[in-house]
Amino acid sequence: MEATPIDIVAFGPLAPMLGVLLFWFIQLLFIESQKYLLQKIKKRHEPFCRFTNFIGIFFQSICHALGYTVTRSGIGEFRLTTDYGTVAPRRKKEGVFEWISNSFLFIGPFFIPPLLLLLFALLLIPPGIPLKEIFTIESLTFGQQLIGFGENLFSFSTSFFSLIITLDLFHPAHLGFLILLIFLGLGIRPSYIIKQKTFKVDMVYDLNNIKNHILQHPFYLISVFIGIYLFYYLSVILLANWYLSLFSLFGWLSIIAISALLLAHLIILLISYTDAIKHPWRILPYIMLPLSYITSRIILIFFPVEPINTIALAAMSITTLVITLLLHRRRTNNFKTKTKMKPMRVEDGPRRIIEQ
Repeated sequence: MEATPIDIVAFGPLAPMLGVLLFWFIQLLFIESQKYLLQKIKKRHEPFCRFTNFIGIFFQSICHALGYTVTRSGIGEFRLTTDYGTVAPRRKKEGVFEWISNSFLFIGPFFIPPLLLLLFALLLIPPGIPLKEIFTIESLTFGQQLIGFGENLFSFSTSFFSLIITLDLFHPAHLGFLILLIFLGLGIRPSYIIKQKTFKVDMVYDLNNIKNHILQHPFYLISVFIGIYLFYYLSVILLANWYLSLFSLFGWLSIIAISALLLAHLIILLISYTDAIKHPWRILPYIMLPLSYITSRIILIFFPVEPINTIALAAMSITTLVITLLLHRRRTNNFKTKTKMKPMRVEDGPRRIIEQ
């Protein structure tokens, strides 16, 4: 099917934008799921929940400060607590500058922290993975743009997940990347806990903030769309693929954020599951994490099997999972055994009836 001018001019730029919005919405769903899990363990692990809240507020405050820096407003005050963050400009600017600063506040935390992790990941991804090839896709129509966007995300996802499953936790850079990935997953957005719970902070609350921010100045939103389309037309005229590459970058950031959220989900589920295990056995799964990894690496020194890092990570994960399930099952069986009633003997029947 041949491309029509209307498809190229009007609908071509929409495909990458819709793709980014889809992944951003999936990211919001994972955030909402994580909030639900944190609320379940909040009663027994309030310090941990407050720590995740602090990480989220830190990310949000950094993004807000970056907005003031971009608009040349300066930073007059920067203060953080576990419940709230305050960032005030040195020179208050109104109009489009204030709108841009608030855009960094409401939208920035979903993309700027993953961008820092992306820069770190690009330094660790093996050079044999052809990341540069994803920028050579020629696409103009809506369908071509959508296919190109999907291929870009698939290529990056393959590289990113290959890095994750081959992390060497004895390597300081790899260990630091994993810690940052966990921090990102635990604090991708703030306000898990509110000191004075006068309203509900959830995905709808975030979306309402973004909607009100956008509709507050509709002219600015129209100007952004016009700028996006002009950038697309410039890419077409110069036979470059800058437009698709830019939105593919936003897709990469969502994939990093979703991956970090998945890892955070596993950590919270482990905490929730071990709560049902009696003390002191509940700390055994946490001990097995480093112990099984170190043991696997030592064994693989004498019996080397490729890929060593992947096998060690798999052994650590499987061992911890099995130990956790066995301890949880033993605790459950003991509970059922203690509450199980003894069967009534036949000779006790008449006496029980008389007693009643």
